[in-house]
Order: sequence, then C-alpha cells, then structure tokens
Amino acid sequence: MLQTINVISIQSDNATFTCQQITQYLGEQLDISTEFINDIPWQERELLLNTDQAHIGWICGLPYIRKMDIKPSKIELVAAPVMRHPRYQQLPIYFSDVIVHRESEYDSFVDLRGVSWAYTEPHSQSGYNITRYHLAKLGESKGYFGKVVKAGAHLHAIELVLDRQIDATAIDSTVLDLVLKNQPQLKTELRVIETLGPSPIPPWVITTNVPLELRQAIREVFWGMHKTVQEKTLLEQGQIMKMAQVEDQDYDLIREMARMADPVIW
Repeated sequence: MLQTINVISIQSDNATFTCQQITQYLGEQLDISTEFINDIPWQERELLLNTDQAHIGWICGLPYIRKMDIKPSKIELVAAPVMRHPRYQQLPIYFSDVIVHRESEYDSFVDLRGVSWAYTEPHSQSGYNITRYHLAKLGESKGYFGKVVKAGAHLHAIELVLDRQIDATAIDSTVLDLVLKNQPQLKTELRVIETLGPSPIPPWVITTNVPLELRQAIREVFWGMHKTVQEKTLLEQGQIMKMAQVEDQDYDLIREMARMADPVIW
C-alpha cells in the first residue's frame, strides 16, 4: 500500500511552482498524501520515476516514447496540458522557437549554416530531437552548424543567446512564453526567426505500481482541473487552459521524428 504519492517534473525550472500547486491540489482532492520532489537534479528525479520511487511525472515526449516502447512499460499516460495562447489551437501541442539575439544578422533557419548552436540535452524533444529532425528534412546529415554546445536547460540556452556566447538555439515555446511574460523586457533582446513543430506536448504519466483504481481517480482529477475558478487560477499561472485526455498513439509523431533524426550528426 502506497503511503505517499511522489510527484516529479523534468520540465523547465519556470514550471516548478505550477507543479507544486498541482501536487498539492491532487492530494486535497483525493485526500491522499502527496509530495513534490524537486531538491535533486532532474536526472535523479527521472531515475526515481524509472525505479517506481516516484509515481507521477511531467516528462518530455521523447523520454515518454522511449519508456513506453520498453515492454512491458512501467508507465501510463495521465493527461497533457493544453496551453492558453491561441497559437496552440486548444490542442495538446507545442512548438520549438528558434531564437537569436535581436541584433544578430540571422532571419531564418537557412541563415544558420556555420553558426554556433546550443541544444538543451539529448532527452529533449523541443531542444534537441526536433532540430535534428528538421535538419534531416532539409537533407542535412552532418556538420550544419559550425559549433554545437550543450546548454543543459532551456533557461540556460536563452542566457547563452542573450550573452552572445552562442548564435542560436531552439526553445520550448511554452518555456519561452512564460519567460517573456515574466521578463517582458527580453522581447527587445531576442528574436524568433523560425518555429519548428508542432509536437505533442510533454505529458503527465503515472507508474503502474499505483493501484488501478487510484490511477483512474488521479486521471479524473487532472481531466477536471479547469472546471472551477480555483482550478482555472491554478492552471492559468502556468498559462495552461486545461489538462486533456491523450493516448499513446498521439505521440507517434515524436517516434517518427526520432526515427528520421537518428542518423543526423551535429
């Protein structure tokens, strides 16, 4: 019998407060003990999910498909956010915004041949996989950028562009939305020159060691999380409209992107 439902996120740090609030809300609605674990590196948090020590996680679509495609899978889908901005068309999707410093000379992705580029890390759909997929579609399999560095996180990649340490990077559009909402002055320092995607948005998942009845109860809390003023306020602080029901097949697009991206070498 589980005493506490442990919740983790491997999303950007600017989503932490929303995750904390959702964790607390879930406990209140189901009268269960919940704990949001965020005081260790994200790699260790993901390991907790892999080893059933964490039970619910908000993870990127790329590690999601990798975990699901190991049979038997130890996770199931719970829900996926639908973001409030009109660009998301009330669907559980997001984009990768290619950004440069506003004073740079680059106006589109094709201008970036030979420049310095930062990716987040290889687990990222928006900051890694989709760029390599885009290169594959362009017929570029090796050496498109002059220099490639690992930023480790979207927020750090943004800092690298602002400091002119690298020329360009691809940022999770939901992360960038929140950054620009909280720091509107950055609109005068950054430019989006291309948008890649859409991709299926990072889902919330649950481990199969959680009892079946509780798993379903948790899903229903997520699915109904937009129906009252209190719940809407909880989601709106993260620019989320609602949590949508999603199926594994909804993430087949990421599987196809990963397949096409696999041969591409930075």
